[in-house]
Amino acid sequence: MNKPFLSLVLTALTLLTGTALTVSCMNDDDPESSIETTDVPDVYRKIYGATSITRSGDYILIKTTGVPDHKSPYFQNTQWATAQYEAYNGTNAAWHQNPNKIASFNYTFRLPVAPKEAVGKSATDGGPIGVSLNGVPFFNQYAAMRAALTDEVNGFDQYNGHPAQAGDYHYHAEPTFLTTNKGKEALMGFLLDGFPVYGPIENGKLVTNLDKYHGHSHATADFPSGIYHYHITAADPYINGNGYYGTPGTYTK
Repeated sequence: MNKPFLSLVLTALTLLTGTALTVSCMNDDDPESSIETTDVPDVYRKIYGATSITRSGDYILIKTTGVPDHKSPYFQNTQWATAQYEAYNGTNAAWHQNPNKIASFNYTFRLPVAPKEAVGKSATDGGPIGVSLNGVPFFNQYAAMRAALTDEVNGFDQYNGHPAQAGDYHYHAEPTFLTTNKGKEALMGFLLDGFPVYGPIENGKLVTNLDKYHGHSHATADFPSGIYHYHITAADPYINGNGYYGTPGTYTK
């Protein structure tokens, strides 16, 4: 065998081996990459603020920036100010703007696609506890250090949201932009345990018959076979009560 030909054979083998090793390492480092599919139930496609929605095994992966699609005074002095800034025009006479401004993040919400009641319930932490239809995170009923929202509510903008110190905009209570545009009976999003969140109206009436987790079970328009679901109300705990009903997934940003 002449030397040039042998050299070409060895080079080809090296390239092939290197490629195979690269693929293997990618799968080892990111096990979900090998099982990701596009088999996403239609209900998740209602999350119109997502930049990506995929299925990975038993989980739905929802990626968002967390930047709201409505205007806010908290867009002041940001890259979105020209199109999205709007001075406060709500009804809270005690309103005052907090010093934070909206920023963009790379959120990934990982939710179980077939949520079940947890045997041992877990508390909600500070930070995102779910994701709304426009990609903005839901937070629980507490301010920092699990303080009541008594003072913090005075910094909510006209759409009932505000940014935290790092700029992560979120809703602790009814996302009024969504309930105005989608309806107060509509799906509002999902919590990390995979169970859906609905608005404050059901069958034409304000919801009142909720358990301590702020939800109940029956059929909905999106889940005609029935499912446990949360409701947003005007009273504490607003979105969620004493922990998750199911086992929470995770989020990263």
